[in-house]
Amino acid sequence: MAHKHPLFIALEGIDGSGKSTQAERLCHRMKEAGYPAIITREPTGSPIGRLIRDAFNHRLDLDDRVIAGLFVADRLHHLLARPDGILATLENGVSVICDRYYLSSLAYQGAHMSLDWVMQANAQAMDLRKPDIHLFLDMPPEKAMARISGSREALEKYESLANLSRVREAYRRAMDLLKDKERIAVIPADGTEEEVEAGIWSRISPLLS
Repeated sequence: MAHKHPLFIALEGIDGSGKSTQAERLCHRMKEAGYPAIITREPTGSPIGRLIRDAFNHRLDLDDRVIAGLFVADRLHHLLARPDGILATLENGVSVICDRYYLSSLAYQGAHMSLDWVMQANAQAMDLRKPDIHLFLDMPPEKAMARISGSREALEKYESLANLSRVREAYRRAMDLLKDKERIAVIPADGTEEEVEAGIWSRISPLLS
């Protein structure tokens, strides 16, 4: 079974919202339904992405503006790399499930600097490939923080209740700006994994038919 075109799906949400778990579940479900799919994520495993992860893990002290610029570079490489970048994978007929994409930059960097600047910086990525759908897993910051605290030995750069609350609001501002231009679905993420999976599948399955 082959869809007329592979899907590019971006999974979004604050830290602790369950994106990685749901990416795995969605990928498995798509494959079971006969649609080839892969999972990728940002920051990537490229040298640029590793610099970002070093900053997140307190191994490298970088200004928020530098981190925002690195995300732009990492995202463009993610899109354009051959033979396994996002565009090449889609050209080969394989759907891509991306754990974070430019909506994350609009939220996380937009919480600390001008949202207009972040949007302009990401304009090339937006022009190269918009997702067929952004899935925003909406988790109350208090619940997300409890999940993170219970599963990590050390917190990353942006993992605090105050910041998660700012980022959630920045997500809402960004989604409001894009709502007439892009397909965005808000999925309640504080239920069971199975309930969240069902909510996601209800949005994806119509795009496969």
